[in-house]
Amino acid sequence: MTSKGHRAAALYDVHGNLPPLEAALAEAGTAGVDLLVFGGDLALGPMPRAVLDRVIGLGSRAACLRGNCDRLMVEAFDGRPHVSLPEAVRESIEWASTQLDRNHRDFLGGLPATLTIDVEGQGPVLFCHATPRSDDEIFTVRTPDERLRSMLADAPRATVVCGHTHMQFRRVLDGREVINAGSVGMPYGERGAHWLLLGPRIEFKRTPYDVALAAREVESTGYPNAAAFAERYVLHTPSEQEMLTALGRSDST
Repeated sequence: MTSKGHRAAALYDVHGNLPPLEAALAEAGTAGVDLLVFGGDLALGPMPRAVLDRVIGLGSRAACLRGNCDRLMVEAFDGRPHVSLPEAVRESIEWASTQLDRNHRDFLGGLPATLTIDVEGQGPVLFCHATPRSDDEIFTVRTPDERLRSMLADAPRATVVCGHTHMQFRRVLDGREVINAGSVGMPYGERGAHWLLLGPRIEFKRTPYDVALAAREVESTGYPNAAAFAERYVLHTPSEQEMLTALGRSDST
């Protein structure tokens, strides 16, 4: 399939981490990208306001969809926190939501669950956060075909780009290609900002950046457990195998 569509960058799961976002944006710019597709979970992290200001400032160069953490931050801003979440997660969501103003909240609250965009050399591509039917469903390279088939049952496109589980991979099932963009701000696997370059081919990208400087910037914020965030997601990222093991049963049932 051919198309005169966009040459795009898929930037997923930034999680309020500005330094890797800036690195990925810089490399995407040198790659001739004309559209930046943000695949959800933009703001929950140590620099939520700065990240949202940066993304909003991109104007028509950016297309954004909603992730589960964006939804949770809007609910917390509106005074509807999820009491069922672990305390540490609630604390992070509540702190990040207090860093936003009404414009940030309304931006996040107005994001769609999915986007369909014409990509050069690919045609229409469906972008979602976790799966086409859910913003928090777990899907990885190990997800059984039968379960994946049900996740994609209502997806009309031959190519689907997702994120949420922070690991880059490609699956092909029943003629449909599903690609995980990985995570810009909380990657699993090698250090760096992980993203996708789309058009005319689809390429996994990993952009290095000054992790020591970034860790200091993270630690200087008021984010709960900022030092632990810097250690785990900037300086010494967890391996994919570690995370696949941690996901365990939730990825197989």
